[in-house]
Amino acid sequence: MLPLLGLATIVVLLAAILSKRMSPLVALIVVPVAASLVGGFGLHTGKFVIDGLKSLAPVVGMFVFAILYFGTITDAGTLDPIIDRILRTVGTRPTRIVIGTTLLALLIHLDGSGAVCFLVTIPAMLPLYDRLGMDRRVLAAAASMAAGINFLPWTGPMIRASASLHLPVPALFNPLIPVQLIGLVFVFGAAYWLGRREEKRLGLTGANGSIPMPERVLTDEEKALRRPRNFWFNIVLTVIVLGSMVALGEQVPPALMFMVGLCIALLVNYPDVEMQRKRIDAHARAALMMAGILLAAGVFTGIMQGSGMLKAMAQTAVGFVPVSMAPHIPVALGVLSMPLSLLFDPDSFYFGVLPVIAEIASHLGIPAVKIGQAALLGQMTTGFPVSPLTPATFLVCGLTGIDLADHQKFTFPLLFGASLVMTLACVVLGIFPL
Repeated sequence: MLPLLGLATIVVLLAAILSKRMSPLVALIVVPVAASLVGGFGLHTGKFVIDGLKSLAPVVGMFVFAILYFGTITDAGTLDPIIDRILRTVGTRPTRIVIGTTLLALLIHLDGSGAVCFLVTIPAMLPLYDRLGMDRRVLAAAASMAAGINFLPWTGPMIRASASLHLPVPALFNPLIPVQLIGLVFVFGAAYWLGRREEKRLGLTGANGSIPMPERVLTDEEKALRRPRNFWFNIVLTVIVLGSMVALGEQVPPALMFMVGLCIALLVNYPDVEMQRKRIDAHARAALMMAGILLAAGVFTGIMQGSGMLKAMAQTAVGFVPVSMAPHIPVALGVLSMPLSLLFDPDSFYFGVLPVIAEIASHLGIPAVKIGQAALLGQMTTGFPVSPLTPATFLVCGLTGIDLADHQKFTFPLLFGASLVMTLACVVLGIFPL
């Protein structure tokens, strides 16, 4: 009974989200609550929900304050000198331009928002691509690779994996730091290759001084928020916050680091109380939207685990998996995770599919953390910039003016290659068994 009920719950959840009959927030609450009542758990449903919400509180706190923190230091203009320096450095040589595009997108994506990354990077670099006659697909691919490889502790996939598997973010992220660095080497190598290919296609070598460099223009509202005198302070503060998360993640909660960092950033950059309120209001919508989905996911995972449906499904499914194949589950998921982004949106995969895979793997002796890490190598990380299930993909196409099919055909192999390289790195570094 429980295995069938659990399977039906996940199928209905996925169908509701993928068919857009319900928003993820609504589906993650209504479907599991209904399943619990149908299963005869009655008033115990409330306890399941509370347990699920408690387990997610630290993750939700970190995500909310990370959005507010990065939004505040970006408003203060901390990234402006870096962006301008990149634009001046790349000149008009395609190889440098593509590498500069990748670096710029990587820095802008520090806030974890793919939409913000593309909204800043593509308009800043597009005039240069057009003046040189460079392929706009290269711009889309460079920005997509940089954003896709940048799965930091406060990004959506990392938060979702942590929430659905009830694992601390440092346990998932810290072992993947060298893997991500290897992925970055691949990305910048691919950017260099794309740039060299454009140079050969265009017959360009060196710089062309007759081509003016594009200038970024800030609105009056943006200029009023800039605090250039605090540039180095904000840089040092960010390094301390991020460094403490990596070095002291087990002792100091990441949410606390972002809370303290936000308070310091607001007090130094915007000492006026009204300005502080406006900066928080400006970024609160994005933070609360994601926080709502995460709390709804707490309802789903709390009911699925507390009712025993997840465990019952895993115990039934484990009989169909040969014991000899168990060690290969993380590697197989790492290989498939990126293409799966074309089939599942992040909420349905991380909250509907991943817990089941992790539970099955745990019965075969594979820790859940390995399953979460395997998913993060592609599922809505390298996969999100080409997935038709994410608005960011259409944003890339709209800003560059290219068709979705052209973007997917050109960029998919590069992103899939990055995912495969990182999966291989996990095997070589001993993170995944083989």
